Amino acid sequence: MIGVSLGLIGSGGSILAIPILVYFFGLTPEHATTHSLFIVGITAAVAVTRHHRLGNLKIKAALYFAIPSIISLVLSRKYLLPALPEIIADHGIRITKHMLMMVLFSVLMLAASVSMIRKSGNLRSGQASAGRLMVLGLFIGVVAGFLGAGGGFLIVPVLIFYGGMTMRYAVATSLLIITINSLSGFIADLLNQVAFDKRLLVTVASTAMAGMFGGLYLSTRIDGKKLQPLFGYFVFAMGLFILARELFFPS
Repeated sequence: MIGVSLGLIGSGGSILAIPILVYFFGLTPEHATTHSLFIVGITAAVAVTRHHRLGNLKIKAALYFAIPSIISLVLSRKYLLPALPEIIADHGIRITKHMLMMVLFSVLMLAASVSMIRKSGNLRSGQASAGRLMVLGLFIGVVAGFLGAGGGFLIVPVLIFYGGMTMRYAVATSLLIITINSLSGFIADLLNQVAFDKRLLVTVASTAMAGMFGGLYLSTRIDGKKLQPLFGYFVFAMGLFILARELFFPS
C-alpha cells in the first residue's frame, strides 16, 4: 500500500507508513518517524529513476525546494523533536508527545486534502519564483522533520498551486524532494544514534518497492485531473482516521 501510493500519486507513503508503524507494529511516533523516513525515502528513490527516464522531473524546482527543506528538517529532528517532553500537558486532559505528533499529522493532512479537493479543476501551468519555493521548502522541512513524513501530502499541493505544475510533473518532482528529504532525515538520525529495527526496515521497504512498480504502472493510465481529487479524498480519509483514533481511543 505504501509503495502503490508513492508510485501512483507521488505521496501518501508517510500517510500510510506512520499509522501502520504506530498502530500495527507498536512503535512510538518518534521511533516510527525514523523508520518511515527510510522506508519512504528508499522507495521514492526507485520511483525517481523511472520518472527521470520519462522526462517528468523538474530538477531545478526540486533543488530550490529541497535544499532549504533539508536544513530545516535536520535541525528540527536534532533540536525540536528531542526537546519536547513526553507529557505536554496534564490539566484535566492529558496531552502526550505521542498524541500531539499524531494529531498535528492528521490536521495537516485534512488541510492539504481540502485544498486538493476544492481546487481539483484548477491545475495551473507556469513557473514559481525560486524564493517562494525556498520559503515553502523551509516550512515543509520542519513538518517533515517533526512528523517523520516525506511531506509529499503537502509537497504535491504546493507544487500544483504555488509551483505552477501539472499533476504529472508535481508527482515526479515530489518524489525527488521526498527522496532527498527522507534520506537526509534518516542519515541525521543515524548520526544522532537513534535506535531502529533493521529487520522491520528491510521487510517493509522491500515490499513497498514492489508495490511502487504497481503504482507507477497505474499512474500512466489515469488522467491527472481525475487523480488529484482522488488523492485529496484519500488523504482526507486517512486524516480523519488518525484524528479519531487519537482523540477517542488514545493509547
